[in-house]
Amino acid sequence: MIGLTSQHIGEKIEKIRKLKNYTQEYMAQTLEMTQAGYGKIERNESELSYAKLMKIAEVLKVSVEDIININEKMIFNIIHNQTVNGYVANNGLPEQERKLYEQIIQ
Repeated sequence: MIGLTSQHIGEKIEKIRKLKNYTQEYMAQTLEMTQAGYGKIERNESELSYAKLMKIAEVLKVSVEDIININEKMIFNIIHNQTVNGYVANNGLPEQERKLYEQIIQ
């Protein structure tokens, strides 16, 4: 087990899940666990093993590093700076960070 709960990893997982328009039910079913158990992961109420984190990353189609390193403030800015056509307005992100967020959103 790894002690990722102190880093609010569950909240990061939740944000990526919502960006992908996945439900908790979908995640739980795909991960072969109960929705209540999956919900505890997102609420940081359970210790998360690295193996489970790898499975979650696979379902979300991102890397474990992307989950750990994602910056919630930038996601908030991306979501709230969308234009009418759904594209993100110039948000001043460094090129590498911008590509990471675009990849996660896709």
